[in-house]
Amino acid sequence: MKAKKIPMRSCCVTREKLPKQELVRVVRTPEGSIVVDTTGKANGRGAYLKKDITVFEKAEKSKILNKHLETEIPSSIFEELKNLVK
Repeated sequence: MKAKKIPMRSCCVTREKLPKQELVRVVRTPEGSIVVDTTGKANGRGAYLKKDITVFEKAEKSKILNKHLETEIPSSIFEELKNLVK
């Protein structure tokens, strides 16, 4: 039997290629709102972040998500991400 392929995605902060389960997706929906996508299937433009508090803090400082999603990211999204990992 053939082994199942593991989907790989890259973290937009660290540029590491990791399995999709080790990353969290932040999405800008077609309506323009920003959500944390726990299912990985929400419609819209997405960016992946490694599930690590230091990565979330670096993303907030460098505003890299603002560039990837082409909009302003509210600080509540970063708080939600940090609570997701704890």
